[in-house]
Order: sequence, then C-alpha cells, then structure tokens
Amino acid sequence: MSLIPKKGTVYVVDDDEAVRDSLQWLLEGQDYRVRCFESAEVFLSRYDPREVACLIADIRMGGMTGLELQDKLIERKSPLPIVFITGHGDVPMAVNTMKKGALDFIQKPFNEPELLNLIERMLDHARESFAEHQSAASRDALLSKLTGRESQVLERIVAGRLNKQIADDLGISIKTVEAHRANIMEKLGANTVADLLKIALGQNAPKA
Repeated sequence: MSLIPKKGTVYVVDDDEAVRDSLQWLLEGQDYRVRCFESAEVFLSRYDPREVACLIADIRMGGMTGLELQDKLIERKSPLPIVFITGHGDVPMAVNTMKKGALDFIQKPFNEPELLNLIERMLDHARESFAEHQSAASRDALLSKLTGRESQVLERIVAGRLNKQIADDLGISIKTVEAHRANIMEKLGANTVADLLKIALGQNAPKA
C-alpha cells in the first residue's frame, strides 16, 4: 500500500491556526495530502511548481494578502488553481479574484460537501494545467536547440512558405534551406512536416 495519498496535494494558506487545523483534519480524512502555511510569504518560499496541487487561501491575512499572493503567482506564470476563503464582506473582493483567474471562493462557515467537490474540480483542473505546462516546457526546450537561422527557416515553414520562397526571403540558396530543414527535423525529432507543425505550434496545431 502506497503511503502517498492518491488524490493530490492541497495547499492551505491562512493566518488563523484554527482554520488551518480544521481544513487539514477534513482533507486528510479524505486522503488528500495537505500542506499548511501561516502566511503567503512562507508559502511562496516553499511552493514547488512541479507539484500537481491546488491552493486554498484566505483573502485577508496579515502581511501579504490573498489578492497579493494571487498576483505573485500570476507573475510567476503558475498554473496553480486557487480558491479563496472569504468572510461575508469580502464577496465583491472575491469576485475580483475570479476575474484574474481564481476558480472560486468559499464563505465561512464551510459547507464540507461543497468544499470537497470544489477541491476535486480544482485538482482535475491542476492535472490538465500541469500537463499543458510540462508540454510547453518540453516544446521550449526542443526549440531552444535551433540556431537563429534555423528558427527563421522554421517560422517560414510554419507559415506555409516553399523552399524557394524561404531562400528568397532569407537571401540564401535552396540547398542551404534544405540543409537547415533537415537539421530542424533532426533536432526536433520530427519525421514529417505534420510532426514539425505540431511541435512548433504546440496547443495551436491544427487537428489532423
């Protein structure tokens, strides 16, 4: 039997110890891995973006607020799904966080079934975002192998330019374009032009 919970990691950031304890008790009882932090600053210093996880954060905290934490994660291009804990008077503020990409907000006192349902949705979203994030990182790593000239040639292949047109665009011979093209295919591990387009365009590649 694995000691690692199957359901995923939930980060809880709240400066109220009672809230942290109660959420940890509830979520660990449902087989989630829970990591609690008493401040946004401590969370940011320990957050691992490679982990498939979601975040529950209080909207009002001493020091960095939940809103400021959200802004910091946006700056880092983090795919981490966020849900905010709010008091009654914080609802307009919480709506603003959703405009910036938060998935939802929950009001105190918590409705446990609703909270658990929301966390499952957030983790589903996290798995998708993480897969996209990994795919983009792999694509960027592949494209970084290309020289500047090869990148120019690839850009024109993607635009549908023929070898002769690419040669004219760049002021080089057709043979040189063909050599660059072969190098690009090899470096990107592409066997066909369709493979090449999928790598170059990522999520925006046309469906076959």
